[in-house]
Amino acid sequence: MTPLPDRVDLLILPRWIVPVIPAGTVLEDHALAVHKGRIVGILTRAQAANVAASERRELPDQVLIPGLINAHGHAAMSLFRGLADDLPLMSWLQEHIWPAEARWVNEDFVRLGTRLAIAEMLRGGTTCFADMYFFPDVAAEAAIEAGMRAQLAFPVIDNPIPGARDSAEGISRGLKLRDEIKHNPLINVAFGPHSPYTVGDTTLANVRMLADELEMPVHMHVHETSGEVSDAMSQSGQRPLQRLKALGLLNPRLQAVHMTQIDEDDLDLLVSHGVSVIHCPESNMKLASGICPVQRLLEAGVNVALGTDGAASNNDLDMLGEMRTASLLAKSSSGSPTALNAHQALHMATMGGAMAMGIAEETGSLEVGKAADITAVDLSGLVHQPVYHPVSQLLYTCHASQVSHVWVAGREKLRAGRLILPDQDGLLAAVNQWSQQILQRDEENA
Repeated sequence: MTPLPDRVDLLILPRWIVPVIPAGTVLEDHALAVHKGRIVGILTRAQAANVAASERRELPDQVLIPGLINAHGHAAMSLFRGLADDLPLMSWLQEHIWPAEARWVNEDFVRLGTRLAIAEMLRGGTTCFADMYFFPDVAAEAAIEAGMRAQLAFPVIDNPIPGARDSAEGISRGLKLRDEIKHNPLINVAFGPHSPYTVGDTTLANVRMLADELEMPVHMHVHETSGEVSDAMSQSGQRPLQRLKALGLLNPRLQAVHMTQIDEDDLDLLVSHGVSVIHCPESNMKLASGICPVQRLLEAGVNVALGTDGAASNNDLDMLGEMRTASLLAKSSSGSPTALNAHQALHMATMGGAMAMGIAEETGSLEVGKAADITAVDLSGLVHQPVYHPVSQLLYTCHASQVSHVWVAGREKLRAGRLILPDQDGLLAAVNQWSQQILQRDEENA
């Protein structure tokens, strides 16, 4: 065991620790030592008794897991939660969401919506999120203020969008943001071409060239629906993934979001190029977009991460609930009750996300040397008893309200279910004010 400092900042003593790495491990009656924002030791209770700590936190009947990683979302769209439900994807986008964005989205909207999403995610045990939305510089400010880890994918679309007249301006602004915050250890920046059907070959080739040169991730909706694939085949004779391969975009830095349509050739491309897939089961189910064949991907060796998508199409950002849905959907769609077991689902929601984002050396598991991104979940309630297997209980009986404590890089963000964030007092009032404006305008146009 690596020698500990003479005094650590924090010693957490839960009932169970599930480090995720090594796979399948559950440690009972152990302690986790944190110093200067990093994990410096995982000890038995007997060893922990001799450790000097500035703070000792006893968490009986709680399970300690890595902070959850929400690998795809549109944070500011929390302000559109429930605005347009029970619709297919293209109707939802073209008739409701895109017009609402054109009318309402500005810097103030993004600031408030991102703050709302961050509060919800931290309350549910998420310590890192991948965002893909307009005004990413404003979203970055909100994440930095909250002290939350984030990957911000700046939107790249050939048409005008809020904050950018065209794809060239979007790229220019995104790279400026990267330069401004590249020394912040909590924030990464990625290219965010919206989808193959909204970005042309010239723009995508430029994205590939710049991403390769700067070694930046590319976060993109790909094969979200069967209609997307069939339209592409009608127009070009190529499936979107084949087109991305021809443009040189398939590599381990590509985060392919949704991927509900995967044939054998698609699977071969994902495997051979090391592409990560971001699975968003609840959003896909709600929009009837299709089902990502997660078990097939895992068996082939594809890294799969988990995301909620935005609250406008989910309608929550509860990663524990997303884990459960992903597992049950994988079992039902594959016809196998062993598909996506509890440990695999937790890996997908932690290390899977970290690997997809290229930050697995920093977060995603509870290992000595990594950042202290930690979530504690309370299993003391009646609905969780008896606890034979804590990871199974975590998956099949828990949701966001059972999260009790959260740390990001060793800084506490949730204590006994109460958020520790700046300027929380006026958040709900500001959200209600925005919602009343949006509702009034929506009723006037009805």
